[in-house]
Amino acid sequence: MARYGKKAQQKVRETMRERKRGTLKSGRSGRRVKSRKQAIAIGLSKARRAGAKVPAKKRGSSRRRSSRR
Repeated sequence: MARYGKKAQQKVRETMRERKRGTLKSGRSGRRVKSRKQAIAIGLSKARRAGAKVPAKKRGSSRRRSSRR
């Protein structure tokens, strides 16, 4: 079975084109994205929001818990 759907593929393709043109911006800061990996991550998150078939994000296993009281 395929991990990613067609919609996810289209979203990633669109974001890669935006990156190449220099118009892709990151979320909060609004800075231009130069990294290929970051562009793919943005495309996948857009696909997730659009309801495409995309595996869930990997969560960090070494999350710190606050032990202060």
